[in-house]
Amino acid sequence: MPTYITTPIYYVNDRPHIGHCYTTLLADVTARFYRLLAEGPVFFLTGTDEHADKVVTSAAAHDMTPLQWADRNAAEFKKAFAFMNCTSDDFIRTTEDRHKSKVLEYIRALQKKGDIYLGDYVGWFDESQEEYLTETAAKEANFVSPVTGKPLVKKVEKNYFFRLSAYQAPLQKHFDSHPAFVMPEARRNEVLGRFREGLQDIPISRAVTSDPTSQWGIRMPDDPSHRIYVWIDALFNYLSVVDTPERRSFWPPAVHYIAKDILWFHAVIWPALLLALGRELPATVYSHAYWVRDGRKMSKSLGNFVTIEVLQAYAQKYSLDALRWYLVTQGPQGATDADFSHAKFVEVYNADLANGIGNCASRVSNMIEKYFAGSLPEYQSAWIDRRWETTSADAIPTYLRAARALDFGAAFEAASSLIKDVDDLISETKPFTLAKDMSANGAEVANILACCAESIRVASILLAPAMPQKMAQLWQAWGCTPPAGVGLEALCTFNGPHGLKPGARITKGDALFMRADPAEAPPA
Repeated sequence: MPTYITTPIYYVNDRPHIGHCYTTLLADVTARFYRLLAEGPVFFLTGTDEHADKVVTSAAAHDMTPLQWADRNAAEFKKAFAFMNCTSDDFIRTTEDRHKSKVLEYIRALQKKGDIYLGDYVGWFDESQEEYLTETAAKEANFVSPVTGKPLVKKVEKNYFFRLSAYQAPLQKHFDSHPAFVMPEARRNEVLGRFREGLQDIPISRAVTSDPTSQWGIRMPDDPSHRIYVWIDALFNYLSVVDTPERRSFWPPAVHYIAKDILWFHAVIWPALLLALGRELPATVYSHAYWVRDGRKMSKSLGNFVTIEVLQAYAQKYSLDALRWYLVTQGPQGATDADFSHAKFVEVYNADLANGIGNCASRVSNMIEKYFAGSLPEYQSAWIDRRWETTSADAIPTYLRAARALDFGAAFEAASSLIKDVDDLISETKPFTLAKDMSANGAEVANILACCAESIRVASILLAPAMPQKMAQLWQAWGCTPPAGVGLEALCTFNGPHGLKPGARITKGDALFMRADPAEAPPA
């Protein structure tokens, strides 16, 4: 079954930072998980949203045309995601002809159906976000932007409208019958609370004037005096990229990953547009919270953004996979914001990685080297199978349930539990003590270390979506790189066809993660 995973497409009015990298990393981990399942092809999309007014003003401030500015920053996003080792299958830019032609096609279809009409709009406009607020929302925000605090502007415009009001009942029905349509639950409740106010038709175009900002965008079909509102143009990217003969089977998406600030567009306006076009809706819109830094909201005025340079410094000092691990397991995937704190980073790094799989793999490979010359010894399958069944067999189904539910914190906790089981087994059985008399205890030492090594192999596969480079390093040292095209459950069958076999060379190799000193200053 094909699986389609998307990030939002990101504004190119500035360079990327931790928020963009985090959302894209979540999508990457999800894509890697589904590729591991080997249940069908996976398509992972990211890209940039380039028709915003702020692109024009930012470009002018840098003596560039809007397209030159977009070119520059789109390249920065590509570089950032390559640095994060994100494996997207395509990168869409809304200034590309392949997108613009599809947007016109969809708008024409909606006009033909009668779902788009010309009318007058009076409303409160958030210039900083390029978004109209309802009267209720404007009052609740005291007529300032809920995001930036800047005053809202009351505007009267002649616009083309989309009949959003016509889709309240179908959307309500969809929400009722698909409880996982918006996740997490707090975000779903947020949407439903606002939904009860009643849906109003929304403007989907802006008038073209002599102001240069108004001339940047896709013009309405057959009416060049209006340009398509940037958010409507942007939303269509998810469909335009796969609406081709070669990619059509990927629709609908398994998940749209977004941040909480753009929830309404993705949870209400976008599905209504799809219903109007007769398209299936995404399975899930997953709206995560924000990162803060050392307990404080990140802002330009405070100068405390976690920039690409900060992320690169952490990756250089602790490894990229350690950074990926921290972001995925400690990030704001739920409803509450998460703190990027150096002290917390080092704590998690030491506990989960240096003292976790790093130390565990080193201990086991060192003992196999010491007692069996680096070759996995002959073992009793019944002994290690029984040990697995009594301590670790539930790790894989727990991991699968959590990952399919997009709860990667719980999924990787289940994977890490296998490492804890290995440490517990070593503490309990003390193979290093038994090995003092190998003539009497050699068979038992062999069973223990074979069980430990196989558990680490299984754990490494489960951990690979978060830490692909480090797990590949372990596979190379142990000669156990998973074969392509084999599903996750088959790969992770303990002591199965793809498991470690007697005689396998277990090389010590370099340590996966060196312990960090909590007293060291943050990398810079």
